[in-house]
Amino acid sequence: MTKIVSAFPGCGKSFLTENYDSTSPVLDSDSSGYSWLHQDDGTKVRNPDFPRNYLDHIQSNIGEAAIILVSSHAEVREALAEEGIDYTLVYPETELKQDYLERFQRRGSPAAFVDLLDRKWDEFIGDLECDATPRKVVLGQGQYLSDVVDEL
Repeated sequence: MTKIVSAFPGCGKSFLTENYDSTSPVLDSDSSGYSWLHQDDGTKVRNPDFPRNYLDHIQSNIGEAAIILVSSHAEVREALAEEGIDYTLVYPETELKQDYLERFQRRGSPAAFVDLLDRKWDEFIGDLECDATPRKVVLGQGQYLSDVVDEL
């Protein structure tokens, strides 16, 4: 059975994907390849097929992976719920903002991304706390997805 995990940035999706010890893989489904279209002039525009195209990708991989890691964006979580796809939501405690900003900087995230998360941290985490899914795992100080994989 495939577990769908909607995880906040910086929770360790890439690490878990590379280090999960199982005969069935973990699929890190980055939504950016589905949510943006690259223009000939180098700019990006929102893909009008998003999140449907992303949801199709997720559904096509159910049964192919032990865990599918997906975006924590509201429109993705709403689409999962509308399709009746159960998921576990993983995000950090609100108080860990500075720790996560440092994680983003250490991993080389673009300054614009770090600034966005700095400005909207409380809004983003508050939205996750209000999510209707009954399955939530809140990461504490120093925790990553790999630490809670058995709870997923």
